[in-house]
Amino acid sequence: MDTKAAGYRRKVNTINRFVTALQRVGLAFGPMELLTVPGRRSGEPRTFPLAVLKVQGEQYLIQAFPKAAWVANIRAAGAGTLSRGRRSRRVRFLEVPVAERGPVLREVVASGPPSVGKRYVTTGLAESPTPDGVAAAAARIAVFRIEAAG
Repeated sequence: MDTKAAGYRRKVNTINRFVTALQRVGLAFGPMELLTVPGRRSGEPRTFPLAVLKVQGEQYLIQAFPKAAWVANIRAAGAGTLSRGRRSRRVRFLEVPVAERGPVLREVVASGPPSVGKRYVTTGLAESPTPDGVAAAAARIAVFRIEAAG
């Protein structure tokens, strides 16, 4: 990760601690929810604030940083808890195949503010901040569809 991306990551980590604290006391805002999954090595619960994004009636978690720990934990666990304010729900995560990620990524960038596409460039996951540019990076960006746990 280059210096610019590392600085951006530090800022995001600081904001994430603040968002997590607000969510835990019941203050929810934007699309943010707290993801809690077992750690892939320790088995201990790990919590991450993430944006739950809606695309064509489905809910998704989308990776914004290379080597994000929550991605590896979801792949290992397959299920977890999403909390928003004081409400929580058990869910399953289904990783979207690379061939099907492009349309989801394209829609997320096209429907969001310009900063959405730029984030993928800043973190080194995409070459271009455009909807097509981010969609072209689908092999480097993990996308998980959220389903109710049965």
